[in-house]
Amino acid sequence: MERLQKVIANAGVASRRKAEQMIQDGKVKVNGKLVTELGVKVSDSDRVEVEGVELTKEVKRYFLLYKPRGVVSAVTDDKGRSVVTDYFDDIPERLYPVGRLDYDTSGLLLMTNDGEFANLLMHPKYNVEKRYVARIKGIPEKEKLQQLARGIMIEGKKTAKAKVRQLSFDKAKQKAIVEITIHEGRNRQVRKMFEAIGHPVQKLTREAYGFLDLRHLNAGESRELSHHEVRQLKSLAKFGQKPHS
Repeated sequence: MERLQKVIANAGVASRRKAEQMIQDGKVKVNGKLVTELGVKVSDSDRVEVEGVELTKEVKRYFLLYKPRGVVSAVTDDKGRSVVTDYFDDIPERLYPVGRLDYDTSGLLLMTNDGEFANLLMHPKYNVEKRYVARIKGIPEKEKLQQLARGIMIEGKKTAKAKVRQLSFDKAKQKAIVEITIHEGRNRQVRKMFEAIGHPVQKLTREAYGFLDLRHLNAGESRELSHHEVRQLKSLAKFGQKPHS
């Protein structure tokens, strides 16, 4: 059961706020009866009409996008910047991102129109690993990387344990490439972690989300997930492992 305004929004008719207004304005019927109060919940078996047109049930879609830098992880942007949905103009369903990647961070981002799936993956009690590769300023000492791995205080709260390894460094240019795997999703977390040890991030890419990676994709490209991959992601979120095939 889902709230009526959410069902209308998910069908791509209008935003949730606009859908609420349409309900209050007497433009929505459920099973032939006029509904004007918010809070009504409906199931898949209920027939919903908006301004006399019956809603069609959207097919659930799941995509993996290689988000480029300089693109907002949102459906719209009030500053007129490029958003991730710009890469799905040919998809009729109303997609939105699962979580977000910073404007200046590139990499793997999931897109869907399945709210239950998105909420499952974003729920803080579920631990889906996310692997990043960061180009950082300076060459960190081993002890500093171990601090990141053990957990480090940022904004008054200690981060969970992480997997950290240095991939390469350049003494002449004073920079290093470090791979870090976390399962939390705090705002700009990876950047703040490196800032906390005195090595700010110059470039950041999310290379993997759970078992998914960017293989065979270039920035701006996407692919649809298979039914098996979707099932694996749900199991990974709930149980911390992929199901047996």
